[in-house]
Amino acid sequence: MKNLLLLFLLSPIYTIAQISGTVEDKKTKQPVYGAKIISTKGDKAISDFDGKFELKESSIPLTLIISAQGYYTDTVEVKKEKDLRIELKSEIQEVKTVVVTSGRRDQDIEEVPISMEIIRPELIDNKGLANLEEAVDQSPGVYTMDGTVSIRGGSGFAYGAGSRVLLLWNGMPILSGDAADAKWNSIPMECASQVEILKGASSVLYGSGALNGIISLSEREPGLKGEFRGKIQAGVYANPKRASLAWWLTDEQRANYKAGGLTSNNPMHYMGDAYYGKMYKNVGYTISINGFTTSGYKEGEWEDRGRVSGTFYMRPQKFKNLKAGIGYNFQMQQNGNFIIWESDSLAYTPQGGADPYDTTSSSTLTFQKAYRFSIDPYVKFFDKNKNLHTVKSRYYYIQNNNLTNASQSTASGVLYGDYQFQHKWDKGVVLTSGVTGIRTDVYSSLFGDHASNNFAAYSQYEHKISKLNLTAGLRLEYFEQDDLEPDSRYPLGDTSSNFPIYPILRLGAHYQLFKGTHLRASFGQGIRYPSVAERYTSTSVGALNVFPNPGLFPESGWATELGVKQVLMIKKKWKALIDIAGFVNQYDNMMEFSFGLFHPDSAYRVNNQEELLEVYQQYQQTNPGITLSELITRMVGFSAENAEKARITGVELSINTMGEIGDFKITSLLGYTFMNPITLNDNEEYLRTFSTYKDSILPSGDTIGIYDNTLKYRFNHLAKADVEVEWKKISVGFSSRYNSNMTNIDVDFLREVAPDTYILPGLKEYLEENDKGALVFDARIAYKFKEHYRASLIANNIFNREYTSRPGDVQPPRSFILQLQVKF
Repeated sequence: MKNLLLLFLLSPIYTIAQISGTVEDKKTKQPVYGAKIISTKGDKAISDFDGKFELKESSIPLTLIISAQGYYTDTVEVKKEKDLRIELKSEIQEVKTVVVTSGRRDQDIEEVPISMEIIRPELIDNKGLANLEEAVDQSPGVYTMDGTVSIRGGSGFAYGAGSRVLLLWNGMPILSGDAADAKWNSIPMECASQVEILKGASSVLYGSGALNGIISLSEREPGLKGEFRGKIQAGVYANPKRASLAWWLTDEQRANYKAGGLTSNNPMHYMGDAYYGKMYKNVGYTISINGFTTSGYKEGEWEDRGRVSGTFYMRPQKFKNLKAGIGYNFQMQQNGNFIIWESDSLAYTPQGGADPYDTTSSSTLTFQKAYRFSIDPYVKFFDKNKNLHTVKSRYYYIQNNNLTNASQSTASGVLYGDYQFQHKWDKGVVLTSGVTGIRTDVYSSLFGDHASNNFAAYSQYEHKISKLNLTAGLRLEYFEQDDLEPDSRYPLGDTSSNFPIYPILRLGAHYQLFKGTHLRASFGQGIRYPSVAERYTSTSVGALNVFPNPGLFPESGWATELGVKQVLMIKKKWKALIDIAGFVNQYDNMMEFSFGLFHPDSAYRVNNQEELLEVYQQYQQTNPGITLSELITRMVGFSAENAEKARITGVELSINTMGEIGDFKITSLLGYTFMNPITLNDNEEYLRTFSTYKDSILPSGDTIGIYDNTLKYRFNHLAKADVEVEWKKISVGFSSRYNSNMTNIDVDFLREVAPDTYILPGLKEYLEENDKGALVFDARIAYKFKEHYRASLIANNIFNREYTSRPGDVQPPRSFILQLQVKF
């Protein structure tokens, strides 16, 4: 008996207790959502939106292990029952990059099995960028031309219709209903946390439009402390290299012309934005405003716009595992725009003059007034089994009023809804599944009225096995337009197929070879359906006609890559990500605007002289006085066609650094991309539209076509660099962008399309003189004062280089910006 009593007294005492608590950020005191709490007894829990957690009855004493994305793992010893308050120390933000787009969940960028770049909001602010198109053009492997964004050569010039790059705002697509294009200046960058650029086909989780990649922005969520950011800036365009371009000069100023100089008449631009966000116990909000005005460096291309956006957040007291909100974005703008210059010596002046209301001038300049708004309700909640349910929705409305030609005004509405289920198992297994529905309505005199329905179901499975991460996903797509036969029939373009569902596959793998060394491989498919603009546009701009093609098929493709990412660290304060990837992208039934002769009424392509004469004879019966030259003027133009099958291979190197080395804070984004974009099309009639196509006579007397098989509006080399160094209160930044020369464009841009009629007069001579590609440099210097303020001087195109993004679109000359930032 004494021995039993002694054994009891010497044994550790265990009691059964209910363990609960809150996980917070040590610095900000904000709740940490999604933290994993594991006890040494095997019990597990996940913190909710308020950072709260609860373990089942467990014996104490015990030890808790707490981990969360972006925080150092911590341990806590529990010796008695009490409500715990656990503070996690955040990993240094400058050296930690967390992304969401790839798997619809938080991931370290090193673990993502596909190439991805990050553009931080500091770069956007510090460079004084006015819209998202300018921002993404800073990224390695990305090129923009007049509203079209191309990743690794995936897109050519699309004339403002269709996009192979899907734009996401808060995890939902935001493309227009009529042209399926991105309205880059309507995205509220001032309240975005970061810009994520996913390279390669990514349609499994996000659907049509992600054929070439994804550009994703998410709003910065507010904290309990509250945050204010503001920025104002004023800029001026200097005189271009050639005096003939400076349309703003008086005769006296022109007589004393100085390239790169300034006069009292030089065009100006102004921008201001402000953001505020704050979270209370159960509610919160963000609000941002933005205003921009410019007289434009091109004559008639002025712009005035204003925007207000934000989100209301709710965390009901009775439902701890639920979070809801409603986002909003409203923008009004007026602007002028043209795509065809007067001539190579008057490249900043629209063809036909700068007065679009002059009916005798045939000006290609148009004035527009547009309204854009979106409403985004959403709800997230955890059920009792820790499954995350997310419901997101959006209504996106655009009204474009053409002030110079009311018959070209359009309106469209896109209704989007998505339900997502996600479960995370303890052993590194994540299942993400959901369904999506999209309804689009278009009302337009230009296109006609159209409607489409797009439904999809998707699922992605991720499994982590030691140092290996595996990903597999499948999406099933259904799309119909105007209640016609589904465009999603499998195989695509097979009108005899009765299977209306198109499957899309994704596979990926990531392996951590050594500490800091990450290998990856991926394969993804994509699809893009024709937009209303591509199928039904019928209009003319100067000598350029655009013809409809209702029979246009969807395009599809796949992308695969192998890559390695090396992480270098210096004392956990400075981090470099060095990434090398080899990639192959292939596209079928590519929708490209192809040049040619088209029947003026039925819009079918006229392929040869015999067909042209037949059309002329038919047309003379109803138009007896028309000449062949006049008819050709009506027939010449562009139409969207499934003209291209293509393959793009290449290698890309990117270096991303962030953090501190001694007293210096160094941030950089560097990259070089080699691309070999080639056509796989062997149709001679199509190949004759290439500007490099030439007939060559063989010794036998036969004629053979000789041409460069590079895709139109692409090039082989693209390099980007941005470096900023901060020392105490002073920071200095430097940027450069280079692209090699475009090998092929549409040949009809270089020759007469009718007697004495050119689409872009002088382009042939211009390209012969400017055939070395483009190399542009920017610089900036800034000074911080009174802790919250930063004053900057920004110089863009500092060497005043004249260059184009696509034929006929000469880019801005040197410009200067004065900027003031405020952050509290």
